[in-house]
Amino acid sequence: MDETKIIYPELSYKIIGVAFKIFNEIGFGMSEKFYQKAFAKELDKEKISYEKEKCIKLNYQDQNIGSYFLDFLIEDKIIVELKVRPRFGYVHIRQVLSYLRSSGYKLAILIYFTRDGVKYRRIINTK
Repeated sequence: MDETKIIYPELSYKIIGVAFKIFNEIGFGMSEKFYQKAFAKELDKEKISYEKEKCIKLNYQDQNIGSYFLDFLIEDKIIVELKVRPRFGYVHIRQVLSYLRSSGYKLAILIYFTRDGVKYRRIINTK
């Protein structure tokens, strides 16, 4: 994989734009579930296909040992996780990396709704 190339740039910009639109409308301080509902409504408006709370199985030696539930899987390409926090946390980045490795998807976007606005990180599966 060419590490200088942006993966899914157009779709990524749309996703991040949705987050900013939501923040501009409802601001900071809501429960995560309300941001998720608003996010789904905006994806519908933008006609962006998604699965909410997509289940990803974790296997070990061809046996299922658990499951992850993604906040959103956008167009069967990009994992999106929404968080309400005052700042980024590496625990969330590690969590999303494990989602990428387990699922085989190439890109995740971790979106934080903070007091200071929307913050996001694009996280790439390098394997």
